[in-house]
Amino acid sequence: MAKLTIEDLKRIKEEVRSTTVLREGGFRAKINIHMGTCGIAAGARKLMSVVLKEIEEKKINDVMVTTSGCAGLCSREPMATVEILGNPPVKYCDLNEERMKEIFAQHVLKGEIVEAYALARGSETTY
Repeated sequence: MAKLTIEDLKRIKEEVRSTTVLREGGFRAKINIHMGTCGIAAGARKLMSVVLKEIEEKKINDVMVTTSGCAGLCSREPMATVEILGNPPVKYCDLNEERMKEIFAQHVLKGEIVEAYALARGSETTY
């Protein structure tokens, strides 16, 4: 058997992580609103309200909504990360209510990444 490289291990880690986190909770998608003080000051609470309203209005029950602290890019807040089962997470930045609605409709519901607001794909890891 060939030896695994660091890149192989990173790829395997990403594949396992993207399927187990959501699968264990029975959710198809997860939206993480970054709610550090910088995010809140920039309007993250409005993003949370928009997401919760969309979920309620559309009677969606397979999307998990979570919050986290600062993502470390205060100048790009408010930010949100979207994870769809089986795909790497996508971090979105410079958001407002309309952009969040667009991300919800395109990425969360249809699986299409909204490139215009995407900052990065994949998880942050420390090696």
